[in-house]
Amino acid sequence: MAEQLVLQQLEDGILTLTLNRPDKANALNPPMMRQLTTAMSEAASNERARVVIVTGAGKAFCAGGDIGGKPEKKKDLSPEEAAAAAERRANRPADTLVNRIKWLRDNMETSRILYEMPKPTIAMVNGASASVGLALAGACDFRVASSKAVFVTSFIKAGLSGDYGASYFLTRLLGSAKARELMYLSEKVSADEALRIGMVTKVSAPEELYADTMALANKLAAAPPITLQLMKQNMNAAVSASLGEQLDQEATNMVLSSLTEDHREAIKAFIEKREPVFTGK
Repeated sequence: MAEQLVLQQLEDGILTLTLNRPDKANALNPPMMRQLTTAMSEAASNERARVVIVTGAGKAFCAGGDIGGKPEKKKDLSPEEAAAAAERRANRPADTLVNRIKWLRDNMETSRILYEMPKPTIAMVNGASASVGLALAGACDFRVASSKAVFVTSFIKAGLSGDYGASYFLTRLLGSAKARELMYLSEKVSADEALRIGMVTKVSAPEELYADTMALANKLAAAPPITLQLMKQNMNAAVSASLGEQLDQEATNMVLSSLTEDHREAIKAFIEKREPVFTGK
């Protein structure tokens, strides 16, 4: 049985996905990358889940990709073995690089699914968030961070240019200038600084992080889900749409939301001076 590297818990319409490699600060290895993409896809289509929370087990949120471990020491090769190895390298398929790019791009679907998921998403950042971890948090609609959380891009320190949408989400959240600063210089950002620059929604004391996150999740879970889905479509489109395109989309989604039973329930509850009960119809 495969190790459960992404835990799933659904309760009262709130689905929590927990990255589960605490001994590695929840750094993503290939099996975890595959499990995470599958979990995100299932979460997106799960009608019982009105809100999705992403968090990490243990003391970290996600330390990024797992590049740790010592490489095996190369053994001394005889001239014949060296010549054979050189020939194998020369005869590798021409699409090896293409395959590597495709493999990574397929795993990076996690970020797209998370960003476009037709329901609100929250990153509960319980500790260090680096590189891929920062990208995953950025893909969420909200980020609630522990006061002990630290954010860092880290890519350049590993001689890597960045993946999982880090450049996209940081630019979307912070603007091009600040995103470039964080990507190029890879300086650590404290939770309080992250709040000041708009990277996170709220900073909580460690012992209050779960309660604060769940309070936000419950508020979202009580909202009309179809309306939230259409609203999220509007907000995502606003990142790159022209004004005309955005007005077209808003007009379409406004009319669609007005046809739902939840809209009628909202009007009825307002007239009757009570809290509405939304069913997602």
